[in-house]
Amino acid sequence: MGESMSISEALGRVRAAIEGAEEEAGRPAGSVTLIAVSKTFPEADVRTAIAAGQLVFGENRVQEAAAKFPAVKADFPALELHLIGPLQSNKTHEAVALFDVIHTVDREKIAAALAREMQAQGRFPKLLVQVNTGEEPQKAGVAPRETVDFVKRCREVHGLSIAGLMCIPPVGDPPAPHFALLDELARRAGVAFRSMGMSSDYETAIGQGATHVRVGSAIFGYRDYSAA
Repeated sequence: MGESMSISEALGRVRAAIEGAEEEAGRPAGSVTLIAVSKTFPEADVRTAIAAGQLVFGENRVQEAAAKFPAVKADFPALELHLIGPLQSNKTHEAVALFDVIHTVDREKIAAALAREMQAQGRFPKLLVQVNTGEEPQKAGVAPRETVDFVKRCREVHGLSIAGLMCIPPVGDPPAPHFALLDELARRAGVAFRSMGMSSDYETAIGQGATHVRVGSAIFGYRDYSAA
């Protein structure tokens, strides 16, 4: 799906599906932000998507985004870049400099490092806390029962403004209960953003209150990880 027409058509299909899901859920049109996940895809594909009107992108790795996006952001100042992959504390300087939204705050060390960097740089990306809704030992994220307290500590101990929550349901699990849990935790934590739903389940996520959906393969095609 690397050619211009294909990405443009795919974006049109995804946007139409989002509008349909918003309508079906009784939500206002435009209440869901589409994040086009461009990880492993080249800058040329990002520019093709921009030409089709897409200005919100998601990347998993700080280093890849740092190589791909500065020139694009210089050309398109309205572009919004989201970090949706794990953040290591030694990458917080670059992350704060480059990203507009960081979805993966998940431990005290990262919260403290982000607070220091944001003050030092005078740049304040929006922050989301990643929740491990399936409590999978191999996956990043705060346990559901600890989420509300962690958001409170981010605010009170580290002085961070937390905009929302993010989750990635376990592979093979029905996603709807995980999305419902994230929505409930967001209510209890008093945050507005719910980043949930990917190519296979974003319409379900919208029905459960998603404000941001992270769609990659349905826009850009399937990734060749061997080349990544």
